[in-house]
Amino acid sequence: QVQLVESGGGLVQAGGSLRLSCAGSGRTFSNNAMGWFRRAPGKERRFVAAISWGGDSTYYADSVKGRFTISRDNAKNTVYLQMNSLKTEDTAIYYCAAEFGPYSGTYYIRSSEYTNWGQGTQVTVSS
Repeated sequence: QVQLVESGGGLVQAGGSLRLSCAGSGRTFSNNAMGWFRRAPGKERRFVAAISWGGDSTYYADSVKGRFTISRDNAKNTVYLQMNSLKTEDTAIYYCAAEFGPYSGTYYIRSSEYTNWGQGTQVTVSS
């Protein structure tokens, strides 16, 4: 079991940047593939980005590709989401998720594949 706590959300103008952090606890954090998802008002939770526990494999939703970067620091039990060139449509609650990965290159893009979730952090992008 991995406990996750997100931080770094807030209010930013369109075109601005934010960096979200997700701090994990538990000895097995470094063996977990990590993902970021978001839920916009009135919409379902959607995949944003994923990273393998080795950090060498990443995957992005088309809507954020080239603007967002996922990374991790296993020594700090933390995964990050750097968000640049933010748009109003990026407004959502952002959640991080963790799931054991059998291989260093494993990552997951479906919410159903994750069993550990954080409580979420609000990101609001104003026009």
